[in-house]
Amino acid sequence: MHLLIPAAGMGRRMGSDRNKLLLTLLGKPLLTWTLLSAEAATCIDWIGIMGQPVDFPEFKDILATVNLSKPVELIQGGDTRQESVYNGLQALPSDAEQVLIHDGARCLATPQLFERCTQALQEYQGLIAAIPVKDTIKVVDEDGLILDTPERKQLWAAQTPQGFDVKLLKDCHEQGRQQGWEVTDDAALFEKCGLSVHIVMGEETNLKVTTPVDLSVAEFILKSRHNP
Repeated sequence: MHLLIPAAGMGRRMGSDRNKLLLTLLGKPLLTWTLLSAEAATCIDWIGIMGQPVDFPEFKDILATVNLSKPVELIQGGDTRQESVYNGLQALPSDAEQVLIHDGARCLATPQLFERCTQALQEYQGLIAAIPVKDTIKVVDEDGLILDTPERKQLWAAQTPQGFDVKLLKDCHEQGRQQGWEVTDDAALFEKCGLSVHIVMGEETNLKVTTPVDLSVAEFILKSRHNP
């Protein structure tokens, strides 16, 4: 399995003036925790990290510290996640048939989740890790007026990894560029191309570290894992 890690964003919602994946969690950068999980997943053979060149020196320092047994390639990212993934797809080894895409900010994903997604990708052409929504969701207009209350049992919160057949995903990205589609994840591109995306059960602890509160919660989760 080939793994692409989008890591080109800034930490504006974190209140940071640098890439949030370089912020530390229990003394290690967020990216380090993501890489350690990928290293422990026996299914993953190759890792590509899409980032901005200004961050590459620090990424290289992280890689030197982690000392992974798997080949890692640093790939220049784009202005958006969509552009970064497109660049990552072009940089995949020529024999890559399947790919997992995992946000570097979801640094608490376990090796078992990577394994579960890899196994499911042997059956499906596209999938995402997701968990059932617990809260009641309201659809609201621009004036703050509730328009609808969808059935909670039909709602799932999308996570990563997301997994795809490489050729199909490349085709979807090319079509998206031609049509001018702007999407927030690769599953949405698959859907726009009329392709099926299946759900793989995610993890409650697989949160995306976006704000300082998320960082505190992630620290609590990691401490709980190491000191149950």
